[in-house]
Amino acid sequence: MKNIQMSLKRLFKNKNTVTILGVVAIIATLFIGYKIQVNRAVAPIPNIPIAAETIQPRTKITKEMLDYISMASIAIKENTYKTGAEVIGKYSNVNTIIPAGSMFYKESIVAEKELPDAAFIDIPKNKIPYNFPVDMDSTYGNSIFPSNYIDIYMKAEDENGTLMVGKLIENVKVLAVKDSSGNHVFENTTESRTPAFLIFALDAQMNILLRKASYMYDFSIELFPVPHGTGIKTDNQTTVVSSQRLQDFINANTIANDEIKAEEETKQAEKDKNITTVPNTSEAR
Repeated sequence: MKNIQMSLKRLFKNKNTVTILGVVAIIATLFIGYKIQVNRAVAPIPNIPIAAETIQPRTKITKEMLDYISMASIAIKENTYKTGAEVIGKYSNVNTIIPAGSMFYKESIVAEKELPDAAFIDIPKNKIPYNFPVDMDSTYGNSIFPSNYIDIYMKAEDENGTLMVGKLIENVKVLAVKDSSGNHVFENTTESRTPAFLIFALDAQMNILLRKASYMYDFSIELFPVPHGTGIKTDNQTTVVSSQRLQDFINANTIANDEIKAEEETKQAEKDKNITTVPNTSEAR
């Protein structure tokens, strides 16, 4: 026994032995700590909701659209919904597609009251929305997108039969691109939608001016959008004119704005009168 004790004393007095034992202890501590951290990171969290199908923008999420999986905790971020109750009844965000098998993230899900119509957001009170008719060709193969800026050009024949063209309105922000049914063209990847209207906002004066120009059929008027700052090419038979020249031409060949306003007020008064007037049924008999 004494021999064993003497041997252990000599062993621990050896510096190399102490160093080796210290290294082994450190490695063991690190290994145990690492294993604990790994176990925590990969510990599965049950019933994480995922999309059972591809969910298109502005779609109300129902329980039938959900599947549930167990997911390692390390894969679940702070912006991830962890229960189906947090998702069901809400909507996929505008212009957000949730692929089948994807988890639900907070930036991709909104409440119904938070769901905007992109056609009418950020319109100042002093401006009026305008539906500008287009087709596939006039939108350059459907390459004009919401938030793009465009110029509205006008082509017409003047009183002398001279073909003129110019920029009527400049730097207009496109709020939405819609098809003939009023659907947003770019919000759905499973349907091929053809652009029918660009929606933008103008002040009252320019709104009326553009409306008047769109009805000047006798002057072969053509109105078309051009990406802002791009410009157009003209031939020798076409005279390029200023925006003011086009405005003067429109106003000279249409009724004045105040007359339009008076006519609209008269129509509205007649409409209100018809709504509020109740027929005397006893006299009718």
